[in-house]
Amino acid sequence: MIGLISATTAGAAARDRLAAAWPDRTRAYDGPVGDAVRTAFAECEQLVCFLATGAVVRLIAPLLSDKRADPGVVCVDEGGRFAVSLVGGHGGGANELALEVGELLGAEPVVTTATDSVGVPGLDTFGFPVEGAVPAVSRALLDGEAVTLETEVPWPLPPLPVAPHGAYTIRVTDRAVEPSGHEVVLRPPSLVVGVGASRNAPVDEVLGLVEGTLLEAGLSGRSLAALATVDAKAEEPGIVAAAERLGVPLVTYSAEELARVEVPNPSDAPLAAVGTPSVAEASALIGGGELLVPKRKSAMVTCAVVRRPARGRLAVVGLGPGARDLLTPRAKAELRRASVLVGLDQYVDQIRDLLRPGTRVLESGLGAEEERARTAVEEARRGQAVALIGSGDAGVYAMASPALAEASDDIDVVGVPGVTAALAAAAILGAPLGHDHVSISLSDLHTPWEVIERRVRAAAEADIVVTFYNPRSRGRDWQLPKALTILAEHRTGTTPVGVVRNASRPDESGRLTTLDALDPATVDMMTVVTVGNTATRDIAGRMVTPRGYRWQEEAL
Repeated sequence: MIGLISATTAGAAARDRLAAAWPDRTRAYDGPVGDAVRTAFAECEQLVCFLATGAVVRLIAPLLSDKRADPGVVCVDEGGRFAVSLVGGHGGGANELALEVGELLGAEPVVTTATDSVGVPGLDTFGFPVEGAVPAVSRALLDGEAVTLETEVPWPLPPLPVAPHGAYTIRVTDRAVEPSGHEVVLRPPSLVVGVGASRNAPVDEVLGLVEGTLLEAGLSGRSLAALATVDAKAEEPGIVAAAERLGVPLVTYSAEELARVEVPNPSDAPLAAVGTPSVAEASALIGGGELLVPKRKSAMVTCAVVRRPARGRLAVVGLGPGARDLLTPRAKAELRRASVLVGLDQYVDQIRDLLRPGTRVLESGLGAEEERARTAVEEARRGQAVALIGSGDAGVYAMASPALAEASDDIDVVGVPGVTAALAAAAILGAPLGHDHVSISLSDLHTPWEVIERRVRAAAEADIVVTFYNPRSRGRDWQLPKALTILAEHRTGTTPVGVVRNASRPDESGRLTTLDALDPATVDMMTVVTVGNTATRDIAGRMVTPRGYRWQEEAL
């Protein structure tokens, strides 16, 4: 919950805007400001104070205890010009909150955390435990000193500016190692412990076996991701309480699912009791991975430990038509999150300045789409956080299709939509896509012309607005005239046609012509051509397709 505190009429107005926008996330605190701040500090995960930073500093100073537990605090000035991340930038989420508040109120976010300021991710922001010399290693990263990354357990981390042989080290491991004075240890949630238990097994016995097994195996309990068991034990008090004390979820599987898992130590006892020859080993192994510790027993409990492989992450990102302000905030966030970027060289150049230091860039030229798709999927399968970029929307004549054709369910895939060329061109032309419309690529490099022609005829007969992608190149100069001829069989020569080249880029051009007047020689691969339907009109120099024929008749 976000506590909102204000002292003046202007502050209350801004407070109310936040409250209206985030009704389920916020709570307004009234009364004397000092009392309100103290109460909200105790009750909320974050605070937004519409007060001077000096006043807030004095009020919260006696309340601060630990940056890992204190709420994040953001201050907004009386004029609503700035949203200042005051304390809890990382641990309390104040840096992200300042960005959100700034976007909503039109204020400039002010973030002074050193790592955020220079684009280096904070070592305490990865979402799992961190140990060791965090300040020293962070300082080394900021100062450009050599820092080595050792990934004993591959994990999809954000980019880090690391070197092969540095005086400082970031180690990613689930082993129980003590960090040195120049080392940070990151604990990824890579371990799953399968647990079986007799009825009413005490929680202390469950905990004792689990923690003792991890200790003897030299594994860190801070990398424990979950306890797993059979459905029949989903409400077993000792197992449920053990998961709660360890602070991890309890996941369960049916006996039928577990019975299909091959295990080294099956037993008749669980088969008779719950219908599967293995609970501990099978429930740990069902998600795949390496069995680090086979079944261990105590009087009433069994357990086994598996290291599950990291699931790599592939974000397929649409960059939009070219203009930076048409690149979505979600796309920017994914570009900064990825440790590996894969893309066409000219698209990489468009967004290179947005990449964090340490991002590995794998770029290639025109015509290597399938190779880029394979590369991106392979990198994700290695446990990397990958961004595969394409222009417009990556799912429209771009990289999403070949990438997802290569991908399987062993990686996480995220699609990030972008503004397509058809939409960017339509906004320039007016409203040509106001009713049903279709996009057709005239490139027959991957699709036989017979198929393309059949689609053009179908659109012509159905009286649908058509946007042509890839309309004409040096080696393909007859396809556009042929497509226009097919459309002319069903539409008059005065049908409006919009021609837009390099939509949203500095040399953007757009013009409105007709089906009879369009000269295909003026069109190239950087152009999209939109042909209206029989209802489309040129109104005040703008191409407009009514939302419905009946509406148009009523308007006339």
